[in-house]
Amino acid sequence: MKVGVQLPEVEWVARWPQQREMARTAEEIGLDSIWVGDHLLYRGDGLPSRGPWEAWTSLAAIAAVTERVEIGPLVAAASFHNPAMLAKQAATVDEISGGRLILGLGAGWNAAEYLAYGFPFDHRVGRFEEAFTIIRALLAEGRCDFHGTYYDLQDCELLPRGPRHPQGDGPPLMVGSMGERMLGITLPWVQAWNAWFTWFGNTVEGYRPLRDKIDAACRAAGRDPSEVERTLALMVGFPGAKGRSLGDLKEADVQPIPSDPATLAATLREFEAEGVAHVQLVLDPIDAETIAGLAPMLKELRA
Repeated sequence: MKVGVQLPEVEWVARWPQQREMARTAEEIGLDSIWVGDHLLYRGDGLPSRGPWEAWTSLAAIAAVTERVEIGPLVAAASFHNPAMLAKQAATVDEISGGRLILGLGAGWNAAEYLAYGFPFDHRVGRFEEAFTIIRALLAEGRCDFHGTYYDLQDCELLPRGPRHPQGDGPPLMVGSMGERMLGITLPWVQAWNAWFTWFGNTVEGYRPLRDKIDAACRAAGRDPSEVERTLALMVGFPGAKGRSLGDLKEADVQPIPSDPATLAATLREFEAEGVAHVQLVLDPIDAETIAGLAPMLKELRA
């Protein structure tokens, strides 16, 4: 099992030197991946307005100060950018990282940021379907001529090609959704599927029926379920945890997994036994110290 960590989003304002320290700490202790959320603004939920740094700029900087870890958005809102530009950004970050990008994609959900920044919030799945077709075509084939309801590309070319060309088809694609339409659009193509911890209660018992649902959706899409890697975000609570402010306050609170090495390693092994290949740990609190605190767990997990 690969183990990664999500950097702060709106828990506190982490300046670049602090983000850099967290990224380097994650790599130094042996974590496999670093992730950032892709949001712009949270407000209208009873808390003061708050927002994270822009995801793709952050990923480029993280790519430049690390050497080994995989990196990715968890997950990128496809409708924040023209899809051809998003493919261009992904290819560029993949180049900076030397082929370490995992391209997580979703349709977005937070109306407040769409309205504030002037992005259309209607027909999100229909817009995503067109965007997804364009993104995967450009990353895999290098060109796309597309004339749809929402996007129109006139013989677009993606040049230069990323570091995985011509050996591969660009960065692996990961979808973060459990909606039936979204699964039908993406599962024929993606290399991985991701679930957020609130979707399954942050427990192995809650994950099993969701896994079975994705297995069935894979078969309906003409894929063997074993062809789609399963990845999960898991909430982990350290001493002093106060409840991580994650933006979507409508989602139910879950019990965090304790951070002591034995318990956390045992829980990850349980998820691994259910077929989970990669986890993104969402730490409470999240800083360089708690990231460093994962080192004993990693040693025990990999013993």
